[in-house]
Amino acid sequence: MPLDILVPFWGDPALLRETVASVLAQHNGDWLLTVVDDAYPDESVAPWFAGIDDPRVTYLRKPANEGITENYRTCVSLATQDVVVILGCDDLLLPGYVDVVLGARAAFPEAAIIQPGVEVIDEHGDVVLPLADRIKQRMVRPRARAPRLLSGERLATSLLHGDWLYWPSLAFRRDVLAATQFRDGMPLIQDLAVVIDIVAAGGSLLFEPTVCFQYRRHRASASSASLLDGRRFRGERAYFELAAAQVGARGWRRAERAARLHATSRLHAVSLIPHAVRRRPGQVRMLLRHAFGPSRA
Repeated sequence: MPLDILVPFWGDPALLRETVASVLAQHNGDWLLTVVDDAYPDESVAPWFAGIDDPRVTYLRKPANEGITENYRTCVSLATQDVVVILGCDDLLLPGYVDVVLGARAAFPEAAIIQPGVEVIDEHGDVVLPLADRIKQRMVRPRARAPRLLSGERLATSLLHGDWLYWPSLAFRRDVLAATQFRDGMPLIQDLAVVIDIVAAGGSLLFEPTVCFQYRRHRASASSASLLDGRRFRGERAYFELAAAQVGARGWRRAERAARLHATSRLHAVSLIPHAVRRRPGQVRMLLRHAFGPSRA
């Protein structure tokens, strides 16, 4: 059965074309691609898709912009296959991605989520490893040289200490993703919220370390732009409070402590203080409050 690849689009059309090209270049052609344009104001996108002569590719454009969370919901509602990927509109699949994901699905059909191996690229397409990703990949992420199935409190605790996943690279069982609601009001931490909801409901995650995905990290991203104006950290504090109550209700005390501590989120704020001192001194207090402020009991 084909891999269902859905792309919620709002961004640079040139990068979107690279994303689509990376899908077309897959060694395994067993995939379907649907791009959902959230009314991005660029008239070149639709004609470009009209020129793609491939029945596996579908382009849809919304009449009005609805925002990323609603576009996620639209993408999930359009999925028809057993395994679904919500691919970022500036990320790239390496040529073996479909092979790796479908192979992992066949070997571990019980896995609700598959996290394949990821490398990070910058806005120019060069492979990089910024501080946040060094922490993710070398300190926070579980070690594995072969596919490793994770679940329960241990997985929740690990992710709440530090989210080592790369959302656009994840492959989901469609039945699990369709049964999990995207949370309103949390667009910048929606990815972790969905995964924790799945884990708390009993779903497992397969870490397949084969590198087959390129995650683009650049300064123009929504999450990066929100760091020094406080939006991301406000959203993270609100979410970790909610997550602490959620996992605490299951009796997962270690996971509850991890949510209240949210250590890597605090360290992230600390790492931004020197930049804020130089560029936006008015935001230093916000960063200090997030880094060292108490968690609610």
